Amino acid sequence: MLPDRDRGLSRRDFVAAAVAIGGSSALSACLDREGSLLDGRDGPESPTATESEDALADRSVPSGDPDAVPARQHAWNEYIVHDAHDNTVIPQQQVLLGLTYEGSVPPTEAEREQVESALQTLERAFQWGTGGDPTASFTRGLLFTLGYAPQYFERTGDVPDQLRPPEAVLEAVGEDPSNADDFDALLLLTSDIGSVVMAAEQALFGEAAVVNGVEVSESLEGVFSLAERRTGIVGKGNPAEELDNESIPEDAPLSMGFKSGFRDSQPSEDRVTIQEGPFAGGTTQAASRLHIDLERWYDQPHEERAAEMFCPAHDTDEIGEIGERLGAESRITEENAENVEAYAEEYGRVGHTQKVAAARDDEFVPTILRRSEGIATDVSDLDGGTDFNFTSHQRHVDDFVETRKAMNTDEYDDDVPAENHGIIDYLETRHRGTFLIPPRDERALPTGVDA
Repeated sequence: MLPDRDRGLSRRDFVAAAVAIGGSSALSACLDREGSLLDGRDGPESPTATESEDALADRSVPSGDPDAVPARQHAWNEYIVHDAHDNTVIPQQQVLLGLTYEGSVPPTEAEREQVESALQTLERAFQWGTGGDPTASFTRGLLFTLGYAPQYFERTGDVPDQLRPPEAVLEAVGEDPSNADDFDALLLLTSDIGSVVMAAEQALFGEAAVVNGVEVSESLEGVFSLAERRTGIVGKGNPAEELDNESIPEDAPLSMGFKSGFRDSQPSEDRVTIQEGPFAGGTTQAASRLHIDLERWYDQPHEERAAEMFCPAHDTDEIGEIGERLGAESRITEENAENVEAYAEEYGRVGHTQKVAAARDDEFVPTILRRSEGIATDVSDLDGGTDFNFTSHQRHVDDFVETRKAMNTDEYDDDVPAENHGIIDYLETRHRGTFLIPPRDERALPTGVDA
């Protein structure tokens, strides 16, 4: 049930709650509350409670054109907001849909056409992210990816070389293989407008006849069923407002208090794109649900948290409260990454960004592109912390494994206590999944190499 709007909830909290709940009633309420965003005003919400769920068609959410959408599903960087330092800013509202495949083995051409038609409906209804507008201040449109798990390919064809089963990934990084997700596919929807992701979800599962003025002729029904629904929110000020923790800085975009997505800590989309083979132009995705012990994290002073998030050699004054003084660069150097043990001996602690930089390639370029670190809104705070969704793209799932292994304390031969060893001691893995995201022209029920 949606929160009572008479209790003084902010629009941001109300929309987050509506997205977490989902369904037609929540969408209608969300449309009401997001009125000023959707019609381009920045004033109080419009009195539109009597509008139907199809009222999105009457708002200023730009429609799209499937022919204008890039060939790569993961081509987002030109279609999301960039901050003043040209760092990418991921849209705030996230819906992750774990799917079970219920179609034919192998898939029929009719099933492929059905899935492709359903996805193209979304691309006609909503522009791709910002529509490529470099001056956009928020993402009015929709971005999404559809990826397929190893077990889907085992049933329908041949597992691509770039994938690893989630159980193998968990075991390789020292975690419990029983935390592997068993989805056949994962659909990720994101936008700065909550009603956009909700309307898209409704259309995909046959619960709307029209979406943003576009007729819905096909859905995913009969081919995929919903196995699990996860939601999240990210962005400046959202953690402080969403979570019951007064220690989170008011402007922090992430729950651990520091900004992310610096240019030097993110590879290009080209770097994570598969270059050869049947899925050239695609990528892989690692999707995790993690828990953060925020209570213990914020028991430390800011100086210690900054050192453990970045590098103890960084000047705290040059980092700022949330990393804002770093500008476009995290300022992690090859020397920082190569001398973890020496820094540990000197400072008594190790930085997270410093550690994962050890997994960069020979040109000191990161190998995984982080795409979501959203606070989970579909679960309550647990044990003084919170769950969050973490997704990344990489050319091969092994790139994710190597980066994640670099976080482990047993990778280093020093005696720094676990609680001073980056952020790993504050994280607990609840679920992990691995997926291959084909290029757009192969996204509708691919069958692998030899099918």
